[in-house]
Amino acid sequence: MTTVLLAGGFGKMGVAIQNMLAEQADLTLVGILGRTPHEATVPVFTELDEIDVTADVWVDVTLPESAFDNATYALSHGFDLVVGTSGLAADQVSQLRHLAEKYARHAIIVPNFSLSAVLLMQFAEKAAQYFPDAEVLEIHNPNKVDSPSGTAQATASRIAAARKAKPVTQYRADAARGEAIDQVPVHAMRLPGYVAEEEVIFGAPGETLRLKQTSFTRASFMGGVALAIRNVTQVDGLAVGLDQLL
Repeated sequence: MTTVLLAGGFGKMGVAIQNMLAEQADLTLVGILGRTPHEATVPVFTELDEIDVTADVWVDVTLPESAFDNATYALSHGFDLVVGTSGLAADQVSQLRHLAEKYARHAIIVPNFSLSAVLLMQFAEKAAQYFPDAEVLEIHNPNKVDSPSGTAQATASRIAAARKAKPVTQYRADAARGEAIDQVPVHAMRLPGYVAEEEVIFGAPGETLRLKQTSFTRASFMGGVALAIRNVTQVDGLAVGLDQLL
């Protein structure tokens, strides 16, 4: 049995994770960290210094401004760590990697728990070896805080790293071309009715290739959450991306 403490347990993602954990025979929720008090079948804490339960894995789906402090607490208090919050700065990730090594904990930061999104990144990385000209479009609901999304940024970086040739089309900062992430234009949209969608469009003389994934509900993330919780101990120190566990 793997025990879980869930930070951000009363947001939309947190509630979905609560429901998922309740259906698993080998995973059990033992505590929730939330910004405001709620009723629950497990202890609920509103501050880090209130926590008086232990768990195997700390799962964090809070906001970027609190995720780093939460993760620091988790690693220094005996929890392995799964972070599903995007928007952490590179220096924060480095600090968390140091803490994971210092306290001999296992940690993974997951920009996107959707398996289709993880596969899209892998396919895009492969395609970029042959199609260096690419742009990324991501669409999320209006409540998505970071823009572009962490998934889109990771996709762009992996495309750039995989290129074997320079793209024909050059990015222009003075034109409406999105934001350049490692010289890959990334376009972000925020619209009602969406949960998450990403498309990568490759262009070459006489042909195009389009890769697209859509998450219609948060149920699409639950398989990845469960996978991360069950397998985080496979990680040495800290890793980034669910594909590290596939």
